Amino acid sequence: MYTIDQYLKEKYGEKVYKLALDGGMNCPNRDGRVGRDGCIFCSMGGSGEFTSPDVDTAIKKLRANGKQVGNKFIAYYQSYTNTYAPPTYLLQLYLPVIYRKDIVGMAIGTRPDCLWPFALDVLDKLNKIKPTWVELGLQTIHERTAEFIKRGYSLPVFDEAVKNLRERNIDVVVHLILGLPGETKEDMLESVRYLNQSGVQGVKLQLLHVLRGTALGDMYEADPSSVPVMSLEEYTDLVCDCLEVLDKNIVVHRITGDGPKNLLLAPKWSEDKKNVLNTLNKEIARRGL
Repeated sequence: MYTIDQYLKEKYGEKVYKLALDGGMNCPNRDGRVGRDGCIFCSMGGSGEFTSPDVDTAIKKLRANGKQVGNKFIAYYQSYTNTYAPPTYLLQLYLPVIYRKDIVGMAIGTRPDCLWPFALDVLDKLNKIKPTWVELGLQTIHERTAEFIKRGYSLPVFDEAVKNLRERNIDVVVHLILGLPGETKEDMLESVRYLNQSGVQGVKLQLLHVLRGTALGDMYEADPSSVPVMSLEEYTDLVCDCLEVLDKNIVVHRITGDGPKNLLLAPKWSEDKKNVLNTLNKEIARRGL
């Protein structure tokens, strides 16, 4: 497993921390352009519950949590859809950040259907200043699941987005959710195998969190059996199986994730992130991955 920590240390000679930031944008799957309610698993925070409004606040938060951080950071725009704004807004937001001496690169989370020519031009400009990668929430390659989770775009849209980004030499990191209702282990492994030939550079494997206040959470509270939840042992086995079929040149940015504890309905075992990571890493080492 080629981890993001390894990649960044090789590139910059020391540990580099990612700063989770909120760019102040919305999502077309919430404002009516694509949909109104968002993906069924997404909270009202748009996956940005742990973000900060600016770089300095994010660094202070890291240090307040006892992190012995250095002087090199990746600015990660995580909340909602971070190309979903006019080019003037994007440039005014991103340029002052990418020119900071302590920012060595940028990561921008967005949707494949929000990479219009002007957005690609902005990303290309940023990438020519400092390394910039784009994170795309694919979640699954299977159209039946995509419709169920109300993703709002088809797989060819993702393929076109990757093609357009790679033509500009912009690295792509893909989010996959493990444990989506109705998907078998083989379905999830097919999504991983798809990435091997898609031309992407990184992957985030994300445990499905069932959160209060989401459509998925409503389903779970009405009938827990309608949203099957994996045990830690099942998830550990699945992650290792995914890593076994993943191309070794694809950088692994994440093997689990955080669900806000005040919103988390299931699985409750995921609240103990230290234990989760220890369990995962122990099995990864045992399998020699």
